[in-house]
Amino acid sequence: MLLKRLIVCLDVRDRRVTKGVRFLDNRDIGDPVELAEKYCRDGADELVFYDITASAEHRPTDLEMVRQVARKVFIPFSVGGGVRSSSDMRQVLLAGADKVSLNSLAVLHPEILREGAKAFGRQCVVLGMDVRFAGVSSSLPSGYEVVIEGGRRGMDLDALEWAKKAVELGAGEICLNAIDTDGVRGGYELNITRMISESVPVPVIASGGAGKLSHVKDAFLEGGADAALVASMVHSGEFSCGEIKRYMMEHHIPARRAFVRKESQ
Repeated sequence: MLLKRLIVCLDVRDRRVTKGVRFLDNRDIGDPVELAEKYCRDGADELVFYDITASAEHRPTDLEMVRQVARKVFIPFSVGGGVRSSSDMRQVLLAGADKVSLNSLAVLHPEILREGAKAFGRQCVVLGMDVRFAGVSSSLPSGYEVVIEGGRRGMDLDALEWAKKAVELGAGEICLNAIDTDGVRGGYELNITRMISESVPVPVIASGGAGKLSHVKDAFLEGGADAALVASMVHSGEFSCGEIKRYMMEHHIPARRAFVRKESQ
C-alpha cells in the first residue's frame, strides 16, 4: 500500500515566507530556510516553495535560496515560480530541488511539460493548478476554472480537462490548489479534488483550506488525494507535522512515521 504524504507549503515573497487568505492580505511568517529546517525535523514528508510574485513580476527563481534549503533538509522539496523554460528547470534542479512546479508557464506554453519530462523525467515535473469555482451553469464542464499569475488572471480553461491534458503531456504529479478555500481553514475543496484524483493516473496533492486535523483526513478519505498540503495549520503553531501524522495513522491512513531528529548535545 502506498503511503500518503504530508507536505508543508511555504509561499515566499522577497525571501520571506508569507501566508494570505484566498491569495490576499499576506502576513509575514519567517525565514524560508529556517522554517524548512524546522518542518523537516518535525516530520514533514516533503516541502514545496512557491515564489508567489515571480511569474507576475517576470523574475527568475531565487536559486540561492534553493541551494540554502538543499543544504539544510533531508526530505524532497519542489520549487515553483519564476521558471520560464526547460533551462530554468535545469538550474532549479541543479541547485538542489527534487521537483519543479509549473503553473502559469504550463498553461501558457503546455509544451514545457513534455520538454521537462523528456529532459528530467516526469517524476520531476509537478503541475501546479490554481482553480476556482465558476458555477454549475458555467460553460466549463467541471464547473471549475484554471487561473494563473497567483490568482490574478482567469483563463476560461476547465480544470478537469486541463489536468488530463497536462498528464498526457508529461506532468508526473498535480498539486491542486483551490483559491476559494485557500487560507480560510474551513477544509479542502473536496469536489474538484475527487474529480481529478479519479481521472488521472498520477498522484494528486490536495491544497488550500486545511485548518483542523479532520480536514487532512477528509482530503484522503473523501477527496481521494495522495498527499495533503498544509500551511496555516503548522505556520500558526497550532499543530505540528508529527501530530498530524499521528492523527492520520490513528484513522488508518497509511503514513510514514514522523522521524524527529534530536538536537546534538
